[in-house]
Amino acid sequence: ISYFFGIYVRMYHDDHPPPHFHVEYQGHEALIDIATGEVREGKLPTKARRLVKEWCLEHQPALLANWDRARALEALERIPGADND
Repeated sequence: ISYFFGIYVRMYHDDHPPPHFHVEYQGHEALIDIATGEVREGKLPTKARRLVKEWCLEHQPALLANWDRARALEALERIPGADND
């Protein structure tokens, strides 16, 4: 749903609660909690973790809307990246 500074952000249809998204960056993978922007599972380098958290909190309404779409098996919308793409 987004890509910025080499960070891939994905959300999967019919994924398990709580609301979260998946991040991949330079061989690292993590699940990010939409409510807090914190890593729930996995690991990211410190700088990437900070960027993702800021981006998450800034785009929280759009992420939650996509979460609802994903759970309903609907098409997801792209969210602008932290580099304003």
